[in-house]
Amino acid sequence: PKENLEGHTICLCKDGTLLFSEKRGIAPMMSFIAENKDLRGYSVADLIVGKAAALLFVKSGIKSVFAKTLSKSGQEILENFKIPYEYETLTDKIINRAGTDVCPMEKAVSPTEDPEEGYRLLRHQIELLKSNK
Repeated sequence: PKENLEGHTICLCKDGTLLFSEKRGIAPMMSFIAENKDLRGYSVADLIVGKAAALLFVKSGIKSVFAKTLSKSGQEILENFKIPYEYETLTDKIINRAGTDVCPMEKAVSPTEDPEEGYRLLRHQIELLKSNK
């Protein structure tokens, strides 16, 4: 999938089937999960993979990950769940879009290593952000 990432924020690939999105952050994975898309066995290429995205990949049954930028906490999740991965840049943490603090999605999943709980925490965080706009 990594060669198909150009121009997209995420690309998933399995047996010649490609799924793309231009949505930012974890939005594509949250949408796929909400739509009950069966992603088991897909490989994913993503611009930024932090702990939040890594937990969603585990929950979805993703079999391998390529990240342009991978956080150390995202790397830990992928290793703990034995998902092979590659990356271009390894970073301590994922920063919010304003560049002022840690990404709110990363903060939301900081207390958990569990993909189901992570998904619930992320849904809650997204609702909070929507209600504050």
